[in-house]
Amino acid sequence: MQMRRKIIPYNPKLTKLARTLRNNSTLSEVLLWGALKGKQMRGYDFHRQKPIDRYIVDFYCPDLFLAIEIDGVSHIGKEGYDEKRQRRLESLGVRFLRFLDSDVKTNLEGVVAAIGEWIDEHGGEASEQES
Repeated sequence: MQMRRKIIPYNPKLTKLARTLRNNSTLSEVLLWGALKGKQMRGYDFHRQKPIDRYIVDFYCPDLFLAIEIDGVSHIGKEGYDEKRQRRLESLGVRFLRFLDSDVKTNLEGVVAAIGEWIDEHGGEASEQES
């Protein structure tokens, strides 16, 4: 019997903004996307600037319920908002990995390795969540 993946709804009004964000990616987003796209990361499909609920996350893997956020200058002064947003999405089953913009730019290999290690450790949990 095939398990159906849990779908988290989103506000359709966010699709235009998400497209704009994809078309205006930061350097760190472009660099990390180069390592995530095309199922390069352990065979998992990632999306960038993905609307989830009433928010948009930098990267999202629906099979893992994993959001990856890059914290750069746009997050300065918005820590409270980011915390509230993350708590809300976690209440829907989304797990988070956060990286500093500077780390992605200066240590992409380490960031990619950390994501791979997280998947190796937690990847099987996603299928348990679906049931």
